[in-house]
Amino acid sequence: MNRRIYLFAVFALLLIPLRSNADTQKIKVDISQQYRGSNIQADNSFPQVKLITNLGNITVELDRLKAPITVNNFLWLTTNKEFDNTIFHRVINNFVVQGGGVNSDMTQRDDNYLIVNESGNGLTNDYGTIAMARETEAHSASRQFYFNVKEDGNNNLNPSARRWGYTVFGEVIDGLDVLDKIANVHVGSDLKKGWDNVPLTKVYLKTAQLIE
Repeated sequence: MNRRIYLFAVFALLLIPLRSNADTQKIKVDISQQYRGSNIQADNSFPQVKLITNLGNITVELDRLKAPITVNNFLWLTTNKEFDNTIFHRVINNFVVQGGGVNSDMTQRDDNYLIVNESGNGLTNDYGTIAMARETEAHSASRQFYFNVKEDGNNNLNPSARRWGYTVFGEVIDGLDVLDKIANVHVGSDLKKGWDNVPLTKVYLKTAQLIE
């Protein structure tokens, strides 16, 4: 089944269904997930990762204190080269830049390792932050991430008393100009996949590097 991670906005105008209801009901979180990546720079509460793209480099600082499971998973994916040679497949100016799980031929990489939603950690979807993309099911984030590129923040992606939000786990500390460049690329539709907001000229995430 063709699947694509998306962000659930309040007004549903930007939604793209990814899994059927039957698939969503089957989602289970691996209870051992907190150990994946926990040994990577284990004594570093704020690890940094450099994302090297064909439009420039973006460095993010991650907050392990407030989003330990999410950060551990991101570090594991980084050190195991899981992000290498993927593309930013969904770009919506003044909303998000999304990637981490789609190959240049628009096929998707495995996303069966699901992590716990940590959106209630106090971090919010402000401009320049990095967060996990997911489906409507709260605990369905896996490998796809997004950058918030709305100047006043995507407040509708934050948690509330009645809904789960999207887990923010770090922020850009270098390369905001590159992020803006990506956010402003021309986009269109992929008719084969039925996806909108796809960059017409591919934006590659060549590699992600853990900064020692």
